[in-house]
Amino acid sequence: MTPFGARLRALREARGVTLADLAAALQVSPAYVSALEHGHRGRPSAGLVHQVNEYFGLIWDDAEDLARLARESHPRPTLDASGLTPEATALANRLARHFRSLSADQVARIAAVLDEP
Repeated sequence: MTPFGARLRALREARGVTLADLAAALQVSPAYVSALEHGHRGRPSAGLVHQVNEYFGLIWDDAEDLARLARESHPRPTLDASGLTPEATALANRLARHFRSLSADQVARIAAVLDEP
């Protein structure tokens, strides 16, 4: 599941909206909405994010947060280490190799390091 997919599902469930109703309102198929929620589709377009914001009446910070989550929701991100130091390239490859086996705690610790100023 992607960050956008998790938020979309939470919004939908909190407001009692069915997958089919949301899909109809967005003029997409229920299968597409399901795929977004489960992280089987790439990040949604800015237009679709805008439609979701309008449908749920999200404004200001909530709307921007949903757009940020959409940008961070590509289910198969790539890392370009060309031109970086050998150490950075090795780290990128180690991370790619071990990513699926990281625990939630390890992911949180890595994210905390990346969030440092």
